[in-house]
Amino acid sequence: MVSTFGVPEVTLSIILGTLAAIVYSLRILVLMDRRIERIEEHIEKIAVKIVKEELQIEKQLKKRR
Repeated sequence: MVSTFGVPEVTLSIILGTLAAIVYSLRILVLMDRRIERIEEHIEKIAVKIVKEELQIEKQLKKRR
């Protein structure tokens, strides 16, 4: 039994494949966005720590003067 695809079947296959690729790409983008968000949170925490340390240093310098 030989099964051949006609034009409608091939077109449908192409459309479904394209949709699957779009969904996969969106999934990857969401995962990357979450990673970037976590990185930004870590950078923000580090920046807050640096500001606190700078304020402490400034207070110590003012006390010496």
